Amino acid sequence: MTARFAAIRVIAVLSVLLGVNYVTWRWLESVNWSAWWIAVPLVVAETYSLIDTFLFCLTMWRAKERPAPVSPPQGTVDVFITTYDEPIELVMTTARAARGIAYPHTTWILDDGARPELERAAREADIGYLTRSDDWTGKPRHAKAGNLNSALFETDGEFLLILDADQIPDPLILHRTLGYFADDPEVAVVQTPQWFVNVDEADPLGSQAPLFYGPIQQGKDGWNAAFFCGSNAVLRRDALMQLGIIGYVREVTDTAARALRTSETLIEKEMRSASDPELRRELFALHVAIGRGRRDLAGGAPVREVADAVLAAVHNASVILVAKDLAGIRADLAELGSLPIAHDAQLDAIVVDEVGLTALADSDLSPINALDAVRALLDALRLDRGDEAQPILPLATISVTEDMATAMQLHSLGWRSVYHHEILAKGLAPEDLRTMLTQRLRWAQGTLQVMLRDNPLAKRGLSIGQRLMYFATMWSYLSGFAAVVYLTAPVVYLVFGVLPVTAWSVDFFVRFLPYFLVNQVLFLVVAKGLRTWRGQQYSLALFPVWIRACWSAFANVVLHRPLTFAVTRKDGRDPRGVPWREIWPQLTAMVVLGIALVIGVTRVIIGTGDGTGTLVNTVWVLYDLVVLSVIIQAARYRGPARTLEEENHGSQN
Repeated sequence: MTARFAAIRVIAVLSVLLGVNYVTWRWLESVNWSAWWIAVPLVVAETYSLIDTFLFCLTMWRAKERPAPVSPPQGTVDVFITTYDEPIELVMTTARAARGIAYPHTTWILDDGARPELERAAREADIGYLTRSDDWTGKPRHAKAGNLNSALFETDGEFLLILDADQIPDPLILHRTLGYFADDPEVAVVQTPQWFVNVDEADPLGSQAPLFYGPIQQGKDGWNAAFFCGSNAVLRRDALMQLGIIGYVREVTDTAARALRTSETLIEKEMRSASDPELRRELFALHVAIGRGRRDLAGGAPVREVADAVLAAVHNASVILVAKDLAGIRADLAELGSLPIAHDAQLDAIVVDEVGLTALADSDLSPINALDAVRALLDALRLDRGDEAQPILPLATISVTEDMATAMQLHSLGWRSVYHHEILAKGLAPEDLRTMLTQRLRWAQGTLQVMLRDNPLAKRGLSIGQRLMYFATMWSYLSGFAAVVYLTAPVVYLVFGVLPVTAWSVDFFVRFLPYFLVNQVLFLVVAKGLRTWRGQQYSLALFPVWIRACWSAFANVVLHRPLTFAVTRKDGRDPRGVPWREIWPQLTAMVVLGIALVIGVTRVIIGTGDGTGTLVNTVWVLYDLVVLSVIIQAARYRGPARTLEEENHGSQN
């Protein structure tokens, strides 16, 4: 262990202890219960921040800087370049660079837009071209995950290098990464950093994320929880196919269990309502068969065997049920035949008199509920997953962030991952705030989808460390609610004089300041010279995005509302101008903070405000304003696209 990582551990322990001391004191001794409506949300937000601190410290506890792989590169490789509607020349630039990778491989363009002109360009450049088959028509497409899943069944490389349409790979990317798979046959993913060439040194949009693509991924790597980030990664095909097969079996088994349980309930209802003894007897026999199938399935019996046994019972019961229904239908037809039905020559139509219509409406038609239940059972027990284009879906499709979901599934099956901290591919970041907001929203939505659908804290197969590492990423996207409280609390005090704490006493400062300062020291030591301030700013400044992501993910998973997938622009700046409308919550917050500051100072001048409390909250407001100011800088930022275009044009000439 290096001196730096030893220092990180010491500071991490100190940070957690100071945080626990402060938050415990806040709960037990300093909550102003007379103003509970602001005091309780504030201490809850502080508790959230303490948990966030603990998870960060835990992440860094095992941070490791991996050496290069020992084994030489080996194995066959397919290079996948995923694209939807990016400019053809941009895609082809990436494809030609991928074709130039030094290690033997096959390059494929995976065109989810099925563009003939891109196919022609690929063929002319001797680059493979794949798009989805007609089997996907009218079926869930699963965005990028679906594109990759489709390609997996049309290629055969042992390993897959996945690149986005704008990511230019280093010619030695496979030489630097493939050896890890030979070093450890249980490695399924090798992730490298994402780095962007079109980012100013100031990085006003926070695109480089040096804290994540560095210390945090290195920390997760120490817990065997470094996860796939969608691109700039090499994956083992066998691991993905195993994941797909196991997922297929689990999905079919779960579907069969739900179908049997539902069908059993329907048959029970029909048994209670049936007056015919023979009909009741047949329904009872079917009910017994379904119950036996459920027990066998729960005991581990193959789905196919259970399905065959239940289907046999369904067939035997349905013969009599259908016969009885046909008898009822014949009676109904006989009744209909007695009705005064005639052809009206003037109207050129069949007419039934009003008496006949009344009789038809009042008729007690033959019961078909049992047959409907049988039909529902037969449909539900289909094992071909006809609702999907492919029965087997190797990459996870439960989220718009298929990368994290897939990595977590692989880890739960016992596979390992590697984070290789070397820039081996360079891409294009969003060049305007509107595009960045769309991108961050999708990331947050997808991560929260995974938390709601497959929470790592309860997922089988993961170690405790892996559970917490995945949960830490998901937990961070709940910060929007804490941010609202942190913005509101100083306003409430400066405007109304309402204290969320019992007093701005020595007890407060002696506990809070050491906790706050040690946290900042921890970030400085972890960052080791990296510029992490942008990330800290955006964790607060994007609070409307995080809140929207929480609601939309909840609405999608729990309320079954659709969640749209927005592709990040890779063709330069958004032409629609400064997106002031998209950041109105942040601008409103800044205006309110400014007004509150003026009111607070005025209250002190006229003698109605406390000087110490006003000073503390003034510093708090100024800090919030400095943090939020990044959103104005980002809104006005138009990116370096013009400069890059000029450089590219000059190089071509």
